[in-house]
Amino acid sequence: MSVPSTVQKPPARSAPSEREVDAFAVQYAPRAPGHPAVRDLFRLLEDIPAEGLEARLAWVERWVHWLRDRIPAQGLVDADEPGGSAADSRLALLVRVLEGEGAMRAHLTRLVSGVCAGSRGLKLFAQVGLPAGDGFFSEVSDRIARRVLPAPPAPGQLSELLLRVFPVPEDSKWLAALSPVLLARLSALVGEPVPPDVVPGARVRADLMDALLFLAVQTAAQGLAEDVRDRSLEVAFRASPFLRLRLVCDAVLARDGAPDTLREVATSVADCRQVVATVSRHLEDAGVSVDLVYRLERIRRGLDRMEAIARVLGAPRGEARWREGLALLSNLLGHAHADRSVRALVRRNVRLLARKIIERAGHSGEHYITGTRAEFHGMVHSAAGGGLLTAGTAAMKFFLGSLSLAPFFAGFFAALNYAGSFVVMQFLGFTLATKQPSMTAATLAGAVGENTDEHGRLERLAELVPRITRSQLAAALGNLGCVLPVAVAMALIFQRVMGHPLLSADKAQHVVESLHPWHSAALLWAAFTGVLLWVSSVAAGWLENFVVYRQIPEALAHHRVLRAVLGVSGARKVADGLMHHAAGVGGSVTLGVLLAVAPGVAGFFGVPLDVRHVTLSFGSLAFAGCSLGPEAVLEPDFLAAVLGIGFIGLLNFGVSFALALAVALRARDVPLREALRFVRVVIIHFLLDPRAFLLPPRDEPAAAPPAGAPEVPAPEPGGR
Repeated sequence: MSVPSTVQKPPARSAPSEREVDAFAVQYAPRAPGHPAVRDLFRLLEDIPAEGLEARLAWVERWVHWLRDRIPAQGLVDADEPGGSAADSRLALLVRVLEGEGAMRAHLTRLVSGVCAGSRGLKLFAQVGLPAGDGFFSEVSDRIARRVLPAPPAPGQLSELLLRVFPVPEDSKWLAALSPVLLARLSALVGEPVPPDVVPGARVRADLMDALLFLAVQTAAQGLAEDVRDRSLEVAFRASPFLRLRLVCDAVLARDGAPDTLREVATSVADCRQVVATVSRHLEDAGVSVDLVYRLERIRRGLDRMEAIARVLGAPRGEARWREGLALLSNLLGHAHADRSVRALVRRNVRLLARKIIERAGHSGEHYITGTRAEFHGMVHSAAGGGLLTAGTAAMKFFLGSLSLAPFFAGFFAALNYAGSFVVMQFLGFTLATKQPSMTAATLAGAVGENTDEHGRLERLAELVPRITRSQLAAALGNLGCVLPVAVAMALIFQRVMGHPLLSADKAQHVVESLHPWHSAALLWAAFTGVLLWVSSVAAGWLENFVVYRQIPEALAHHRVLRAVLGVSGARKVADGLMHHAAGVGGSVTLGVLLAVAPGVAGFFGVPLDVRHVTLSFGSLAFAGCSLGPEAVLEPDFLAAVLGIGFIGLLNFGVSFALALAVALRARDVPLREALRFVRVVIIHFLLDPRAFLLPPRDEPAAAPPAGAPEVPAPEPGGR
């Protein structure tokens, strides 16, 4: 039998008169009949649309806007009503009115039933607030597209209603603060539908169980992906909790959310979290990729959502269920807004990658820190070899500059000169002082991030910093102390053989002027070079992480051709050599290319950019001094250029160290206040014992490093 038309479509109601509004206000707010909350509520309830999903959604928006008004309604309701916020007081007023107005309650019940019947909540519970792409870069492109392209309307989705009603991120906190007691009373009132063919609670419950199964399928697929399986080898495939997750959720649907099936969901989710924790621990040794970090984050979020849905389904009706439901919706809304941000996605997923790269750079930096007097002298000798090669690099730079090469070939051969020199240093075991700061800063940040008591950690850091500073001083002395005599010797030999100086007078004068600390932009270029030095350290850590993550050394050690040519031991030596030199070679090549290419690329865009590397600049100044003669080196401009070398070195070291330390501290989530306390402790330590920051300890052998500080061997071959 068809439903009477008067039920399907009640007759249109005319706008309420002021007399009706006054009567309503006097009845429900006798102490303050002029209060806007009660008068606006009457107009709102009188204007409930009889049909049309879009009209009903618009009315829900108006209702939330009324509920969120900052003017409270405490004076209009009984003092014993629950809730103390403005929203709760208005919610209590609405409940009181609906308890006394049967017609209004029937209209609101019909609206809620219509919204539930015309909308679906699967996307709301299973997709909103969760990553949608198959990988990091897929998700980034998807978010950019959503921000640029207009979104089509989706009135049949409750997810559309959530973001439409709560358009700003702060709304999640407001939603979580609502009183579950009042919401339970309100849902009991509107849960008596007229007509009784659609029950809103049943529709939402069915969507929650569908979402639970949907999330189980997606999360299981992510948890069984190859890169996750390969890092959870102790878990057999058949015993994987991700396989069991789907079966458990099938049982939830089959038994309509029976309590024992929901407990099984919680157990399976806990088992899946253990697998994720195992994979995360494996990243410490096996390297990390952005896509794998993203996948693990997606699994965690899916498991959290499944657990929240299971709590809602398992909670008893009334206040308890609404408390769990509010927690789910507020969490969902917060993630929904956060997941619209490309910046948040990049920051969240790259942080772990940055941390692992910094740790790789820090591991290399341990080899740049000396402890004993013998290690200090070994660092000086290693750096002297680096200075010797740098003098040849500076001479080759001038030779290449004298050739009439096309810009591409000029940049190519300059990069080959720098990178080749740095790589040779790496393989010969020499040290370039400017590579140290960014590496040692990562080691220092690793000590900052130790999970020990704060006082002990600060004391250990205060002991580590002097070792770093005197190691850096040893490397600088070795570089500069050797590059000067070698450059002078090369210039004199060239002049004796060729019959003319290596540099013309104009070229030599230009070198002197380019290093003047205040008549040129040398200090600005030195700071920029410090940035390039830091970038090269990041590239070194990235390459080592890539080699470890892809297991390239193991692949080489078992490569059939290498074993056939070099034998088993030879293949293993090649693999060990790659692992040993990966970071050094990667950083050396990157630094060489950046020093050669950065000025040319900037010039292509009309930006006057240059580089000033302290060791190369000192070698260049030595060549210029030999060309200008003994009298010129005592001129004020030349002496100012020598002073400029000192400033260039400070900026090279300081900028690269500061950048590396800042990024490493951020990657390890070290708070700013702790970093400032650390600086204060170091200053006090310097004032009490400045010699420890400059010279190695007098006693032999030196005292063992503090507990927890990195073990530091003598400089190894490869400049590490």
